[in-house]
Amino acid sequence: MLEPSQHAVQGKAPRIFEQLVVVLSQRLASGAISPGTVLRTAAVAREFGTSRGPVRRALDELQAAGWLVGSGLAYVVRGPEHRPDGDARPPVAAATPRIAAEASWARIYHDVETTLVARMSFGSWRIVEAELADHYGVSRTVAREVLGRLQQRGIVKKDQRSRWYVPGLGRDYMADLYEMRRTLEPQALVNAAPRLPPGLAQSALASIDDAIARAEDLDGTDLDRLEQELHIDLIGHCGNRTMVEAIGLYQSLLSAHSFLYKTAPRIFPTEPFLPEHRTVLERLVGGHVASAADALKEHLALSLDRAVYRIEQVRGLVTPAPVSYLIPIA
Repeated sequence: MLEPSQHAVQGKAPRIFEQLVVVLSQRLASGAISPGTVLRTAAVAREFGTSRGPVRRALDELQAAGWLVGSGLAYVVRGPEHRPDGDARPPVAAATPRIAAEASWARIYHDVETTLVARMSFGSWRIVEAELADHYGVSRTVAREVLGRLQQRGIVKKDQRSRWYVPGLGRDYMADLYEMRRTLEPQALVNAAPRLPPGLAQSALASIDDAIARAEDLDGTDLDRLEQELHIDLIGHCGNRTMVEAIGLYQSLLSAHSFLYKTAPRIFPTEPFLPEHRTVLERLVGGHVASAADALKEHLALSLDRAVYRIEQVRGLVTPAPVSYLIPIA
């Protein structure tokens, strides 16, 4: 069996994914990351300030070593009884290595994404590439790389004159996004069902049950996590990377909701999507996959009006601060 920490320290200049393997294998071996923990690619990338590619490769290495099960967007830590060598633990490095500095675009990406997503609910915005570069003290090439990656996520677009802009979340645009999600996500759930790591759907159902039991105390971070567990973690196991990428293009709504949940989590007395998610997960755990897909489609159909209402309410509560590289589009 591959011993990930040994693999990672080979050579004089280990690559980023190799350094990540060392750090994560140390945490797994020490029990700092306990069995059953879900490791999300995006969350690990944020923690280490790196892009998702090296993280995904590192997690794939650890999966091959028997520590994890899953692929793509989320992995589950296996217990000792499920590992190929039982309780055996790989040797670990004497000290946690320092992750090498990431590309310039990665250092500003999260801040740019947060800034843009926080303004999608307030209308459309023109992005001035040169001003973006100046704002962060980076080159135009770096600014363009950031915008290109945001374009892949559906957060920014280019108009007919190849100018960057952030599309506002008006009702018509949101209706288009939800229609695409209703088309793609239920089929992705059907494809994912036989590929799910053992216990992942049950864990998501337990998480929803816990949330329903304390529905009045949930904050924006809780709501954001619950959305990701169904719409990203579970669906991400569909086995079709092209489908996952297509779904991600239309899930800019989830990024916007993350901002909305944290800005005003109490728009509704208790969050309406909780029982809808529970229906999907209950049917999935029970083996009724087609019925679960139908419930997911119905949930997405009901979500449009709520999303429009939430945005309208937040517009009345918040006035976005001006940003040098953004120009409102009338």
